[in-house]
Amino acid sequence: MDQKGYRRESFQSSTSDEDMLEIAGASVDLSMADDDPPLDREMGGFSSYNGGGMNGKTTMMDFLEEPLPGVGTYEDFNTIDWVREKSRDRDRHREITNRSKESTWALLHSVSDAFSGWLLMLLIGLMAGSLAGLIDISAHWMTDLKEGVCLAGFWFNHEHCCWKSNTTFTDRDKCPEWKSWSQLILGFGEGAFAYILNYFMYVVWALMFSLLAVLLVKGFAPYACGSGIPEIKTILSGFIIRGYLGKWTLVIKTITLVLAVSSGLSLGKEGPLVHVACCCGNILCHLFTKYRKNEAKRREVLSAAAAAGVSVAFGAPIGGVLFSLEEVSYYFPLKTLWRSFFAALVAAFTLRSINPFGNSRLVLFYVEFHMPWHLLELVPFILLGIFGGLWGAFFIRSNIAWCRRRKTTRLGKYPVLEVLVVTAITAILAFPNEFTRMSTSELISELFNDCGILDSSKLCEYVNDFNSTKGDDLPDRAAAPGLYTAMWQLALALCMKVFITIFTFGMKVPSGLFIPSMAVGAITGRLLGVLVEQLAFYHHDWAIFSGWCSQGADCITPGLYAMVGAAACLGGVTRMTVSLVVIMFELTGGLEYIVPLMAAAMTSKWVADAIGREGIYDAHIRLNGYPFLEAKEEFSHKTRAMDVMRPRKNDPPLTVITQDSMTVEDVETIVTKTTYSGYPVVVSRASQRLVGFVLRRDLIISIENARKKQDGIVSTSVICFTDYCPPLPPSSPSVLKLRSILDLSPFTVTDEMPMEIVVDIFRKLGLRQCLVTHNGKLLGIITKKDVLKHIAQMANQDPDSILFN
Repeated sequence: MDQKGYRRESFQSSTSDEDMLEIAGASVDLSMADDDPPLDREMGGFSSYNGGGMNGKTTMMDFLEEPLPGVGTYEDFNTIDWVREKSRDRDRHREITNRSKESTWALLHSVSDAFSGWLLMLLIGLMAGSLAGLIDISAHWMTDLKEGVCLAGFWFNHEHCCWKSNTTFTDRDKCPEWKSWSQLILGFGEGAFAYILNYFMYVVWALMFSLLAVLLVKGFAPYACGSGIPEIKTILSGFIIRGYLGKWTLVIKTITLVLAVSSGLSLGKEGPLVHVACCCGNILCHLFTKYRKNEAKRREVLSAAAAAGVSVAFGAPIGGVLFSLEEVSYYFPLKTLWRSFFAALVAAFTLRSINPFGNSRLVLFYVEFHMPWHLLELVPFILLGIFGGLWGAFFIRSNIAWCRRRKTTRLGKYPVLEVLVVTAITAILAFPNEFTRMSTSELISELFNDCGILDSSKLCEYVNDFNSTKGDDLPDRAAAPGLYTAMWQLALALCMKVFITIFTFGMKVPSGLFIPSMAVGAITGRLLGVLVEQLAFYHHDWAIFSGWCSQGADCITPGLYAMVGAAACLGGVTRMTVSLVVIMFELTGGLEYIVPLMAAAMTSKWVADAIGREGIYDAHIRLNGYPFLEAKEEFSHKTRAMDVMRPRKNDPPLTVITQDSMTVEDVETIVTKTTYSGYPVVVSRASQRLVGFVLRRDLIISIENARKKQDGIVSTSVICFTDYCPPLPPSSPSVLKLRSILDLSPFTVTDEMPMEIVVDIFRKLGLRQCLVTHNGKLLGIITKKDVLKHIAQMANQDPDSILFN
C-alpha cells in the first residue's frame, strides 16, 4: 500500500467501506518501508475541508467552490482528523439551522436531519436483532444435525422435533420423530457399531462445517475471521480499515459464524455479533448524508451498533450500552449514550419477537435462583475470582504466544489445514464426553441450572428423600453415583476447554471468546459448588455452617457458583467490570446476586492485572500493530516534545512548502520523492515561520483538477497559499491559488512541552499530528505513530512493533 510516487489513478477510489474488498487480505503486509520521515503516511489521514479555490492570474473562476471528489476524504489505513470532522459537522448544522428560518421546506429539512439519527438507530436495531435471531436458529439446528435428523421435517432441531411427541418427561430426548444417524442408516441405535457410526458422522459434519467456513472466509471476506472486537476498537478510535465493515464482510461473517459455532469448535458467537451489528450500522450509514460524509459522526453510530450487538448476543440491552462505553468506544458523548440505549432496546425487542430459543427469553441460559446467598459464601466466590484472574492471564499469554507464532512462521500460510486439524482434535475429544458433545451454550445452561424434582441431568442425581421436600425447594442432599461420574466428566471437559480454546481463538474463522471463557468458569464454579454443598450436607455441624445451614435445609446453590465462576473467568480475560456484572444479572434476572458477581469480577481483574495489564482485546491490538492510543493508561515519564519530534539529530531537514514561491513542478517533485501524508507550509525556508498545513491527497487532487479545468496551469505555474499573491511578470503562466485547502490552524506545541501533556492532547482530541515550534519558528512534527513508538520505548517494548501489519 506504500505510495512511492505521484499516481493519479490511486486517488479515484470510493470512500465507501464496502467498495474496498480487494484489499481486505489477512496476509497483506502494510508495514512502512520508509520509517524515518517526520510525518508517517501510514498514520496520516486526509483532513476534511469545506470547498477550496484555485484562481489563475487571468481568471477569477473558483474551481473548488464545490468540493472535488476525494478532497476531504481519507485513504485506507489512515487515521481521521477528529477535530476537523467535528468542525465540519458544526458548520453543517449551523447552516441548516440558519436556513430553517427562511422557508417551510428548509424547516422540514432541519427536522428530518435531527430525526435521522433516531431513524438510523431504529434500522440498526431491527437489522441486528433479525440477523441475531437467524444466526441463533440456524446454529441450533446445524449443531443438532451432527447427531441426527428429524423425520417430521429436516428443518426442525432436536428440541422442536420432539415438542409434539407423546413420550414421557424422562424420555423426552428419545422421541420417535428424531433419529440418530445410526438409526437412520443401520436401523438400530444401540451397540458398539452404532456408537462408532454416530462418532464418525459427528466428526465428519464438524469437519464439513469448519471447512466450508474457512474456505468462505479465505475466498470472499478475509476480514470476517476472528471476533472483530480489537479491530472495532481501533476503528472507533479513528483508524480507517476499508472493507472491514462492508456488505461482503457482513454476509460472509453471518454465514460462517453459523458454520463455525455448529462445527463444535471452542468458540462463541457473542463477540462476532458485535462485528455483525457494526457492519449493519456502517452499511445503513450510507442512507444518510450526514453520516456517510463524516467519519466522526459515523463512529458515533458504530458505538451504538456495538451496544446493539451485545444486546442481542446476551439479551442484555443495558449491559450492551455499558459494554460499548467501557470496552470498545473511544468517543462516547451523552447523545451517543441515549441512542445506544435506543438501538439496544430495539435490537432486544426484535430478537424477543423472533423468539429463537422457543422459551420466550432472549437467551438460551436464562435461569432464576430462589435461595439467597450467605455472607460466608463470599469466600468461595472470591476464590473463583482468583481462579478467573489466573486463568485469564494464562490464556492471554498463551494465546498471544500462539498467534505470534502463527504470524511469524509457516503455520500462518496454511489456515485451512490449521482449522481442519483443530476441528478434528476438538470433535474426537468432545464426542465421548456428553458435556463437551453438546453445544457450549447448552452446557452453560445446564451448569447454571438449579436442580428441581423433574431434572434428569446427571448433575442433578442426588439421593432423594421426598419426605423432606418442601414445595419446589429441595434440601441439600447426598450425591448419588451419577453425580460423581458427572464431576469427573466435567473435570475432563474443563481440561479440554482450557487448552483447546488457546489454539482456537484467532483462527481464520469467526470466533468469539465470551462463551468459551464463561464455560471454563461455569465448570469450575459448578465443581466448587457441589463440593461446598456436600461439605455442608455431611458437616453441617462445623462452625462455618452451623449458624446458617441446618440439616435438611436448602443452603447451597451450585448453579449460582457456576454463574459467579463464569463472570470471574470472563472478567479475567476481558478485564470488564461494570458491564460484565450487569450482563450477568440480566442473564439470570436476579438483582440479589450482584454482590457475589461484583466480588468475583473485581477480584479476577485485580489478580489478572497483577500478572499483566492488558486484556485479550488490547493484547491483540498490540500484536497486530494497530495504531490505538489507550485512554485508560497514564503516561508518567519525564520527556519533552523535542525528545520525540522529527527530524532528530542527523536526520534530513523537515520537508516544507513555501507559501508563494514554489511552482507546480516543485510541489510535484516533493510529492513524488516523499511518502509523507502532509506538509507544513511556511513563509520561507529561511524564516521557517509557520503558515499552515496541507495534506498530500488534497494537493494532488487539486493540482490534477486544475491542470484539466483551468487554462494556463503548467509545470512552471506558481502555487500560492495566500489571499494576495506576489506580482509576477506579464508573460508568466497563471497562478494556482490553493489557500482553501490549507489548514490555517494546525495544532502546535512548543518544544519544551512535557510529553505527558502531549499524549493527553493526542488522546482527548484525537489528533493525527501536531507541529512543534520555538518562538513561532517551525522545528519539527510529532505524529500519532511517534507517540505510540515513544510509549512502547518507555515501556521497554520494541518501538518498531507499532506498524500496522
